[in-house]
Amino acid sequence: MADTAKIKDFGTKIQKLIKGENLSRDETYGMFREVLLNEQPDLQQGAFLAALVAKGETVDEIAGAWAAIDEIDTIHSAPDLPDSLFENSGTGMDALKTFNVSSAAAIVAAACGINMVRHGARAITSLCGTVDILEAVGIDVECDVSIVENSLRQAGIGLFNGMSPKVHPGALGRILSQIRFGSTLNIAASLANPCRPTYGLRGVYTEKLVRKAALVMQSIGYEKGMVVYGKDAKSGYGMDELSLSGGTVVHEFTRNGCNEYTLLPEDAGLKQTPFEEMAAIGDPATEAVRFIQVLSGKKHKACIDFTCLNAGAILYTAGKCDSIRKGVEMGRASIESNHAIEKLRQWTACQDSSGGKGLQRFESLLEKAAAL
Repeated sequence: MADTAKIKDFGTKIQKLIKGENLSRDETYGMFREVLLNEQPDLQQGAFLAALVAKGETVDEIAGAWAAIDEIDTIHSAPDLPDSLFENSGTGMDALKTFNVSSAAAIVAAACGINMVRHGARAITSLCGTVDILEAVGIDVECDVSIVENSLRQAGIGLFNGMSPKVHPGALGRILSQIRFGSTLNIAASLANPCRPTYGLRGVYTEKLVRKAALVMQSIGYEKGMVVYGKDAKSGYGMDELSLSGGTVVHEFTRNGCNEYTLLPEDAGLKQTPFEEMAAIGDPATEAVRFIQVLSGKKHKACIDFTCLNAGAILYTAGKCDSIRKGVEMGRASIESNHAIEKLRQWTACQDSSGGKGLQRFESLLEKAAAL
């Protein structure tokens, strides 16, 4: 625990945030270092996280938080992994809770030849998080980093559990398990991928973060990426995904420049669809059945289109096609040809330390989904 002088200095910086003043990257790094090492009282740690997000984080503050997590509390992966690793994820904390489309889109993209390296968490502000849904369909989410690396080599897709001590051995799990509000960690921690991918698609929970998140990604080594904030035309609320129920604010970037625009479903060859048809159910078991049915191309047309839209953005950003519309077509073809569901089957077999129990769970779920 910190001494009196250290506690006072930490509190003084919190007071700066409360007054609306920004911290430098080094100051934020130092404060997050103390949080991660549990060198401050719990009340100070919580106050810091709340004050930072209430003020509104700067690019330097988010990058400083990421640097502390990456350095102090992340097990980095082996160097002999596939090239051009791509990560997709949402930050959470959005108003609209959807079908877990980022996970479905990642599987579709992997089926189309993209090396997908995911880094997710259990539900904090959502109803069913990335780790929850993938565990439900058979992925081993509590395995060692080496198992994920093996899955990346063999199946071209893997998931690091951002709340697991096998991935972040020091503090992230402790912190995330104790809070139920959005914080700087929604962005900074989600970016702390052990593989340090250089391509990415990230959804954010407010339009104000679109450009900011892109700048953070560029500052920590991403060469090419897309940040999105989707809207629902009927309610006006937003989601950390490309939206099928309204327009999506898109920020693309490369090492040579950036481009920001609004994408409508019709621009990608899709029909605008009511949000209710893609809304989260909340129960992991029921969500798992729907997830399998979507990747099998059976039922839930809106969720299939939603998945193809988000997979299309990955394929476009990764350079597999020259437009999101063509990416949507490629994604749909992978579902209709059963390549997507076969990719999930392969993934459950490769990311497993249980002697085949994950694959058994998948096969049982596939049989159940087909019968309904």
